[in-house]
Amino acid sequence: MLTSTLRRCTSSPLLRRALLHSSRPLLRSSAAESPSDAAVMTSLLDGSLSHHRLEQELGNAERAVRVRRTYFEATSAASDMPIGFGGLPLDGIESNDFYESVVGTNCENVIGYVPIPVGMVGPLVLDGQTLHVPLATTEGALVASTNRGARAISAAGGAVSALLNDGMTRAPLLACVDLPQAAALKAFCEDPVKLAELQQVFSTTSRFGKLIDIKVAIAGRHAFPRFRCSTGDAMGMNMVGKGVNTVVEHLVSHFPGCELLALSGNYCTDKKPSAVNWIDGRGKSVAVEAVIPAAIVRSVLKAEPTRVAEVNLHKNLVGSALAGSLGGFNAHASNNVTAVYLACGQDPAQNVESSTCITTVETVPTADGDHDLRIACTMPSVECGTVGGGTSLPGQKACLQMLGIQGSGEVPGANAQRLACIVAATVLCGELSLLSALSSNHLISAHLALNRRPK
Repeated sequence: MLTSTLRRCTSSPLLRRALLHSSRPLLRSSAAESPSDAAVMTSLLDGSLSHHRLEQELGNAERAVRVRRTYFEATSAASDMPIGFGGLPLDGIESNDFYESVVGTNCENVIGYVPIPVGMVGPLVLDGQTLHVPLATTEGALVASTNRGARAISAAGGAVSALLNDGMTRAPLLACVDLPQAAALKAFCEDPVKLAELQQVFSTTSRFGKLIDIKVAIAGRHAFPRFRCSTGDAMGMNMVGKGVNTVVEHLVSHFPGCELLALSGNYCTDKKPSAVNWIDGRGKSVAVEAVIPAAIVRSVLKAEPTRVAEVNLHKNLVGSALAGSLGGFNAHASNNVTAVYLACGQDPAQNVESSTCITTVETVPTADGDHDLRIACTMPSVECGTVGGGTSLPGQKACLQMLGIQGSGEVPGANAQRLACIVAATVLCGELSLLSALSSNHLISAHLALNRRPK
């Protein structure tokens, strides 16, 4: 298999262009004993050199990054998801173009930018597709650990994902005259016939936004109608806010004396932990699963399946219950959610609700008396998009292009839904690796090796 992969890579026109005619040529070391770039690439492709050791082996960090980019371009060319790094900054940015791009869209009172390193996880096989996932992080060991999980999952045949629900929410706060009026407003919004009327009003505000349903909570004379809407490939908060504001204007005309106190009444719920998001979902509700054979658990993860399952039960489920956790039944989902969000131009503050996740692990008995490992992550509130916000910035746009989901696709909403599944799959990789490390007591040794600057 390795020989065939090497043959496909070295025969790839993309690799030949990368090595011979790259617009960003690889650096050549002046040291006589240093191998040429071609020799390094040969070692990477035949497996005798791991790309994570390039900085150590070459003694030149910038050269290592350039070689690694060429390596990923070459190996992905032989897969179903070729990637390129043209838009991801390597040695500086076109400052004026960058600053022009954020005016009026991303930031005010601009004084500069903060560079965050971007690492690569992969290959990761998800739903039969081979992916390389960019992670922006300053936490040493995160990319390496997540990559180990991806290696185990891909060796096992890959993970599968499912989209369970899709709908961005906004819940304004309405002050009614009294409790009977609030109850009548609730009945109006939740009546199927009246809902169709409100859906028509909402549709006048957007080509892509559609009102799906309304769920109204009551606190005395105050009503909190939670509007759930489809938003195409946008995360959709502005789209939903505009539509809801128009619907509320129509709604209060039916209830004299009722007034809008705030467009957001915190029953949405945005950028705060909440039971309503955990139970009903917000954004994309997704789940991913993989079954890892016992041999791969032992060889790649250096762990025992039964021990990993036991740690997950008592740590992620029992321990989180004792802590009174709300959607925190996982080892470190927020680590990978935030890293993907930063790389792909998402709103990092929405990692609060997007990281709610329950990780379930169970052993699967085999015919020979051993146990394979089944692991799944269910995430009810992944809020993401592939258009709008930070997705238009050059580096973030390039990261989405690596995943094949930048912008809008042929089917409205499909790219954003795919991003949510990729986020969950990346979380799955991180959960699998960390639980394995904890079960074998390898966590501290890994962080000491990868999260400390050599002296």
